[in-house]
Amino acid sequence: MDWDKLRIFHAVADAGSLTAAGDTLHLSQSAVSRQIRALEQSLDTTLFHRHARGLILTEQGELLHDATSSMNRRLETAAARIRDSREEVFGELRVTTTTGFGTLWLVPRLPKLYEKYPDLKIDLMLEERVLDLPMREADLAIRMKEPSQADLVRKRLNTVRMRLYAMPDYLEEHGVPQKPDDLQDHRLISQNVRSQQASAGEMLIQSLTAMGTPSTLTVNNYFGVLQGVLHGLGIGVLPDYVIADFPEIVRVLPEIESAQIPVYLAYPEELRNSKRIVAFRDFVLEELALSAKVLEAAAS
Repeated sequence: MDWDKLRIFHAVADAGSLTAAGDTLHLSQSAVSRQIRALEQSLDTTLFHRHARGLILTEQGELLHDATSSMNRRLETAAARIRDSREEVFGELRVTTTTGFGTLWLVPRLPKLYEKYPDLKIDLMLEERVLDLPMREADLAIRMKEPSQADLVRKRLNTVRMRLYAMPDYLEEHGVPQKPDDLQDHRLISQNVRSQQASAGEMLIQSLTAMGTPSTLTVNNYFGVLQGVLHGLGIGVLPDYVIADFPEIVRVLPEIESAQIPVYLAYPEELRNSKRIVAFRDFVLEELALSAKVLEAAAS
C-alpha cells in the first residue's frame, strides 16, 4: 500500500475536507482528490461519504483511519526517541493533569522550566478525564490516583489533603470557627459533588454539607473555589498545595481534613529514556520539594 496515499488519506480524515487537508499538506485540492480516488480504487471501496458540509468516513474508512492513527503514533514515538538520543532537551511534550493541579500549582512554576529549557514546547491538557498514555493521547500524566493502564512507568510524587481555608479579613468580620458546628454560621465554598474529583475530597465535602451549612457556593473546579476564598465569600475546601503560593490564606478547623490523596506521575515505558520526560519529571520533583518546605513552615 502506498505510504504517501495513506498519509494524505489520514490528513483528509482528520480535516474533514479536501481543501483543509491540502492546506496542511501544501497540496492543491485536485491533487489530494486524485490521491484519495486512487486509494479507493486500489482498495476497491469507498472511504468517504461526500456531501455539501464536507467528508465523513465510511465504515471502511473508519477502519483504515484507525490503522493510520496507530501508524502515526508509532512514527511520533520513533521520532521522539531519535530526537531524544541527543543531549539537548527540546521539542513537544504533551502533559495532562487535573484542572486544579494544573492551574493552581503547575502553570505558575513553568517559567522556571522554560528558563532552563527554552526550546521545550509543552502542550498542557487540563482535564479530569484520564487520557490513554499507551495510545499516546499524552506523553506524561500527573494524576490524583495511581494509573491503572499497563506498560507505564509510575512514580508516586507526594500526597495531598483537602482542608478548610479562609482569608484573614473574612475571619475578622465573621469570626473564627472553633468547632465543626460553628460552620453553620459561615458560607461553605467547595467543588460540587457532581464534579469529577478524588473520592477523599468528595467524602469530606459530603460530610461538611451534612452539617447543614445554610449558605454555600459550589464550583466545578478548585480554581473557582480559590477565587471565592480570595474574595472573602466564605470558608473554602481546597487542596493543601495552594498554600505554597497563597500564604496569606489561613487554615481553619485544623482537625478537619480529607484522607490522603496520592499524586502520581506516569509515562509510557517506551519513553523511559526521553530527555524531555526526565527533565520535566526532575523539575516537578524539585518544585514539589520546595512546596513541601513552604507547607512545613506554614504549619509550624
